[in-house]
Amino acid sequence: MSLAAERMSRVDTAWLRMDNDVNLMMIVGVWLLTPSITLEALRERVADKLLKYDRFRQNAVLDMMGATWVPDADFDLDRHVVAAKLPRHKGQSERAALQALCGELATTPLDAAHPLWQFHLIDGYEGGSALIARVHHCIGDGIALISVMMSITDGGADPPRRKKREPEEGAGEGDWLADAVLKPLTDITVKAIAMYGGGIAKSMEMLSNPQGLQGSMEMAKTGYQVISDVAALAVMADDSPTALKGKPSGRKVVAWGEPLPLDAVKIIGKGLNCSINDVLLACVAGAIGQYLRDQGDDPTGKEIRAMVPVNLRPLDKAWQLGNRFGLAPLTLPVGIANPIERVYAVRRRMNELKGSYQPLLAFAVLAMTGLFIKPVQDAVLGMFAKKATAVMTNVPGPAVPLKFCGATLRQTMFWVPASGDIGVGVSVLSYGGGVQFGLITDEKLCPHPQDIIDRFEPEFEKLLLVTLMLPWGEEADS
Repeated sequence: MSLAAERMSRVDTAWLRMDNDVNLMMIVGVWLLTPSITLEALRERVADKLLKYDRFRQNAVLDMMGATWVPDADFDLDRHVVAAKLPRHKGQSERAALQALCGELATTPLDAAHPLWQFHLIDGYEGGSALIARVHHCIGDGIALISVMMSITDGGADPPRRKKREPEEGAGEGDWLADAVLKPLTDITVKAIAMYGGGIAKSMEMLSNPQGLQGSMEMAKTGYQVISDVAALAVMADDSPTALKGKPSGRKVVAWGEPLPLDAVKIIGKGLNCSINDVLLACVAGAIGQYLRDQGDDPTGKEIRAMVPVNLRPLDKAWQLGNRFGLAPLTLPVGIANPIERVYAVRRRMNELKGSYQPLLAFAVLAMTGLFIKPVQDAVLGMFAKKATAVMTNVPGPAVPLKFCGATLRQTMFWVPASGDIGVGVSVLSYGGGVQFGLITDEKLCPHPQDIIDRFEPEFEKLLLVTLMLPWGEEADS
């Protein structure tokens, strides 16, 4: 069945045009498989499963008004699923060689004349196979792509069948939240302010259903929050200067560590009355802070800002692909050396973000930049980049190990792209009962990201030790 052309949403268009000389908007991931799989088996699985998602057979074509998804008349699966060699220098470990290849591929553009994705299969890696995936961000965000990748594993479910007219409806659906945010911001809020305090909506559901607005007091409260968040984004100061902040070179380096046991993370969270995220982000802040100290860059009294994606769609709709997330500016207390003080500082900052409309407003900004000419879009994104040092994402994966083409997927990691001149990307992924960290950095700003990765586990062990020393009575269990 032939595919029809579809108009690309404004947000996806923004991501398509966001590539620059130092940052390509590709999500790069790696799967480690045991035993090895064949290239033929991989291509057969991709043809049977992945190509049921139309996006992976469509080109992204830019025009004066935005972009369109157009079927690739010259689609060739062999172009997208390829065998790769793993070059190794003398004395270089397999892991280091794979990390070097991932960094090189993260700076190699995808072929714009064809669908923007590619799989690279390395045979014989650590007695099995390594599979490197590259997918342009305009196809989907992290939650969507994790859902797709899980669907191509053994026993994975196909995407739901589309209704006959759904492609036309789906083309506009990608902008549902942008429309819901932009229109209320320009119309309803103005009217509500005239009512002395105004507002947009109680929640995302109300944003997509403005008629659901409740009484004037509720409008006043939400209106005040929205206005405050707009002001906060507008006057947000540039981020603290550290060795991780500066003009990137465009050469990428990646690293990842061994998984930490998720049960131990939960123990710390319970003992300190914090969330799992609070614990993990405190470890990230501690590792970065210690790295800066060891580099002679004293972080005492400093904080750095990370832009954290916030999912804005129901998880059961992830198969629809596209980008539906906002960005929340999270301040990481890298200057706090005490691990307990640090985890509570993270918890305070996370609580401050709850109820914030900043992720929605950031989504609206991205939607608007999809309408701008590229120089204007770059200028807007450049302002965001000045206000942050890193992009950080936390994606939940399956709790049990999966199978792929009969092999066990024993470990997986991915790296998020950074926009503008941001040179650090932090990834946190839970999978198979463990949690692991990944880093992608610009070689000029952080030439050895493994030095930060290697500091995560010691920070985690500090928290675990202190937590286990706490009195575990009725109060701790409550």
